[in-house]
Amino acid sequence: MDSLRHLVAHLRLDLTAICLLAFAIYYPRHRRRDLVPAYLALNVALFTVVAALAAVGGKGGMAVGFGLFGVLSIIRLRSDSVQHEEVAYYFTTLVLGLICALPQLPFGLAAVLSAVLLLVVYSADHPRLLARTRRAVVTLDTVHSDPAPLRADLERRLGEPLHWTVMEVDFVRDLMVVDVRYREAAPRATGEQPAVTERVRPTAPVLDAA
Repeated sequence: MDSLRHLVAHLRLDLTAICLLAFAIYYPRHRRRDLVPAYLALNVALFTVVAALAAVGGKGGMAVGFGLFGVLSIIRLRSDSVQHEEVAYYFTTLVLGLICALPQLPFGLAAVLSAVLLLVVYSADHPRLLARTRRAVVTLDTVHSDPAPLRADLERRLGEPLHWTVMEVDFVRDLMVVDVRYREAAPRATGEQPAVTERVRPTAPVLDAA
């Protein structure tokens, strides 16, 4: 009976943590509804399997091994449709399920570790952290042979270039593709708008007398 209560308490902790991660941190920032069920299902599935293997295996050694295998399996999520920050959420989802499902881990320690994970993700993916730093893949309609003109062109189009990599150069079509990390220009202070002079037009055309 005590083991069942222990499992239910850990399950509540896991559900609370994954709901905070998915609904309070991830979705308000990235607005990808399609990944929210994936995070929830992956977390609860990992918790269920690890808890079952721990109950069968006694000490939980098999559970730890399976959990590590689940964490390492994240490598197949490398694709263009999943961004790097979303992969970080996948890692956190897996680790939360693993930590909360370990039977030998005290409830208080599991709660503290889960809170640390959530705090790290919340801080690392905060919109105000490096807010003006951006990345873009730019296709230029000219080929720059020297870094100085290329930097000036990128600065004119985007902002302050921090780092760039030339991905493609096409001398036939006279274009180049550049992967740029840049810092956006600071927003200008809003001043008074110049007054717009309204032109008055006649309400009806003036006709010459016959």
